[in-house]
Amino acid sequence: MNSPIVTIVVPCYNEESVLQETISQLCGLMRGLVDENVVSGQSKILFVDDGSKDQTWKIIYKETINNEYVRGLKLSRNAGHQNALLAGLFTAKEASDCVISIDADLQDDIQVIPEFIRKFNEGCEIVYGVRQKRDLDSFFKRTSATGFYKLMNKMGVNLVYNHADFRLMSKRAIMELERFDETNLFLRGIVPLIGFKTDSVYYDRKERLAGETKYPFKKMVAFALDGITSFSVTPIRLVLWLGCLSFFISLLFGSYFLWLKFYGQTETGWTSLITSIWLIGGLQLIAVGLIGEYIGKIYNESKRRPKYIVDLDLFNPLDLKKREQLDNERNSIDKLSKTN
Repeated sequence: MNSPIVTIVVPCYNEESVLQETISQLCGLMRGLVDENVVSGQSKILFVDDGSKDQTWKIIYKETINNEYVRGLKLSRNAGHQNALLAGLFTAKEASDCVISIDADLQDDIQVIPEFIRKFNEGCEIVYGVRQKRDLDSFFKRTSATGFYKLMNKMGVNLVYNHADFRLMSKRAIMELERFDETNLFLRGIVPLIGFKTDSVYYDRKERLAGETKYPFKKMVAFALDGITSFSVTPIRLVLWLGCLSFFISLLFGSYFLWLKFYGQTETGWTSLITSIWLIGGLQLIAVGLIGEYIGKIYNESKRRPKYIVDLDLFNPLDLKKREQLDNERNSIDKLSKTN
């Protein structure tokens, strides 16, 4: 069996503090895999700059020139982690037999990558990297993450427990992923929908090399909400049932108060009235906000805007030559227009 051509895709956003060490570790791993004939010598590491504001792209560009294994893809602006990951997958698929995605902080254990490739050689189209435990997480993060997975499971969303974006996908699987044309792509939920033969590799997550996490509490909540509303209408159904329950309870209380009125046992007061108004008002605002979340997704989908725009592609040399040719043609046209 020929050794597969493997591309490791690494989305980067303001990662200058960890990038040199990340490049060093991944290149060391890649050299070892090539020397042992586990992967083809044509294998690469593709760093995707997601509109970083620091020196991330300069580091990637320099390594692309000096390092045979490193390639770069620069997006025109910050498109978000999931879209940057998609850009890397779709760019690398044509020149690769399989693609492995991993975050730039290398908290995921790169030493299990040979196991990924072994399972790919055994016929797996998708291999998930799954954390064995969450000892490094705070109590809040560990509890909220566990609750999120359980909640998604209750809503009928098929997620791989304790799996993030550390995975291997074959070229065939990525081509099928490309057929999912929706704007709001929640990859952790989409990838299991592809099917094919899959397996999991378990590992212990490490501490971040340097810098700060790109998923603070606010982003984690937004990410969870995006995942829930992208895959399930259960929240809207819950609001419907809550509204029905509130309606029937109000009928019971209404009947009870009418009975009190007829028997002359009512007393003037505003506590119960204000409480009920606040309760119903709060439920209505929650319902409107939840429905608005779904309407917002429909609005974004209807515009059909591109998920990302590539500014510079250093992975595909032909694309770079075409870009240089177009730039030369534009410069020639500008010179002619100025002369005339």
